[in-house]
Amino acid sequence: MNFKILYISLLPFAVAVPSASAADFSIGFDWGNIKKCTSGNPNTVVNPKFTLRGVPAGTASIRFHMVDLAVPRYPHGGGKVAYKGESTVAPGAFKYRSPCPPNGRHTYQWTATALDAKGKKLGEAKARKAYP
Repeated sequence: MNFKILYISLLPFAVAVPSASAADFSIGFDWGNIKKCTSGNPNTVVNPKFTLRGVPAGTASIRFHMVDLAVPRYPHGGGKVAYKGESTVAPGAFKYRSPCPPNGRHTYQWTATALDAKGKKLGEAKARKAYP
């Protein structure tokens, strides 16, 4: 009689399941058709179109805020929008004070903060772009 010995490993194993995490969250934006402004006196305009990627699971809203990196204390503002799984935020979701550098080109940064239903921060994404 011949016997074969069979070895069976009983070690536990893990399977990676892809899901959106705070580290995957990113945004992009396009200035769109805002009126050109270089006077240093910004206009009140509708938000640019934002593209969203990797929004953290459980996000109920996203807060947007813009900063002129050359003049970070200037209050350009932003807005908060409800989130229901969209991959874009269309222009007109909120109003803010447009980019309007008084002396040449400035770089502006939008920060998007993903929040759960109770307002807890789930993740943050940033995108920069020069204007004009």
